[in-house]
Amino acid sequence: MTRPALLKLAFAGLLAFSLSGCISLLPKVKASQLYRFGVPVAEAPDRPDAIGVFRAGGLFQREAAGDRILTITGDRASYIAETRWVAPSEALFDEAVSAAFDSAPGRVRLIPRGEPAHANLALRLDVRNFETRYGEGRDPVVLIRIRAVLVRDRAAVAERIFEARAPAERNRVAAIVAAYNTALGKVLGDIVAWTNSSAA
Repeated sequence: MTRPALLKLAFAGLLAFSLSGCISLLPKVKASQLYRFGVPVAEAPDRPDAIGVFRAGGLFQREAAGDRILTITGDRASYIAETRWVAPSEALFDEAVSAAFDSAPGRVRLIPRGEPAHANLALRLDVRNFETRYGEGRDPVVLIRIRAVLVRDRAAVAERIFEARAPAERNRVAAIVAAYNTALGKVLGDIVAWTNSSAA
């Protein structure tokens, strides 16, 4: 074999070796476990005398609005590792609000943003807290706090803070997600009942 051919073969071997080293140095990323929360969808009741309420825009706790599960321990905030919601929690929350109003008894029919329908009232929901808290007991506690404002002609008709706390049965992600569903079901049930009462 000629010297140039030997040099090419040696260079090819060195290149393959260096690339294999680079590949072995790449970090191995563990896939995140995906979870969702929400309100079970039930059959919508008939509302012949429905009161249309427009779903106005609202704020969502910024650090919890994405797809990571926020935890609070004293003054320290963090996210549960390798665990995410299937979509941003703000989007899942909007779906849960619609499902809660659709399946609950009462005259109020929630009109989502973008739907061409007439409504005399608007409901604004500001999510102040949507988090898992540590340090309040043996196991974590899910806290959901929402400010609800019912508006007619740009003037507040009624306003109230709704809050629900649900302890997780144990310090495991599945138990924490179950606690989110419990707290959310409670707080949205209260908001639906309050909206029906205030709108009437």
